Amino acid sequence: MEEKIMSEELAISLRGVSKCFKRYDRPVDRLKELLIPGKSRAQEFWALRDIDLDVPKGQTLGIVGRNGSGKSTLLQIIAGTLTPTTGMVQVNGRVSALLELGSGFNPEFTGRQNVFFNGQLLGLTKGEVEERFDEIAGFADIGDFIDQPVKTYSSGMFVRLAFAVAVHVDPEVLIVDEALAVGDGVFVHKCMARIKSFRDEGGTILLSPMILDQLTGLVTLLYGC
Repeated sequence: MEEKIMSEELAISLRGVSKCFKRYDRPVDRLKELLIPGKSRAQEFWALRDIDLDVPKGQTLGIVGRNGSGKSTLLQIIAGTLTPTTGMVQVNGRVSALLELGSGFNPEFTGRQNVFFNGQLLGLTKGEVEERFDEIAGFADIGDFIDQPVKTYSSGMFVRLAFAVAVHVDPEVLIVDEALAVGDGVFVHKCMARIKSFRDEGGTILLSPMILDQLTGLVTLLYGC
């Protein structure tokens, strides 16, 4: 099938996106399926079916739905951390995502090492990460812990560093799932101000409903009402 060229006015375009996960009653069933091909021993669970979605550049969009409806799966597919079973995903520009707590960071690395690792993973050169490092560390504000292994961090410290990296890599699309909900009040307000600034600069934002619920005042900051 010929791939459709994405409109320059769109930040994100999904066509017929579905995601199926396999569930096994027993771990040995997975092994049997590998050793004895031709017979499926799994139950299929379709988290998403035939999703079509267009998100214009500069739009702020909340992904709303009941628990288990596939919201996080959809955000992970757009972020590129999951591959759809079927369908087409096109994203115009660099994506930076703050998904579940712990994603994308190596707990054995220091905060500094993770900043460089994630920055380069998101498309920056080592020199560009070096130029932004002081700003990232200042935004995270975790002091000397920047040079300690991430496994020693509290959840609040972890999300501080993860968000700081996410917003300082010059993304065109920012995706924020449930991780930001663990931040302290002062830092959450700081994050909301940064999200507003990103939106005012024309960035595209996708938010989970938990963030919409817990970040009180977000609508006021984004829309002034």
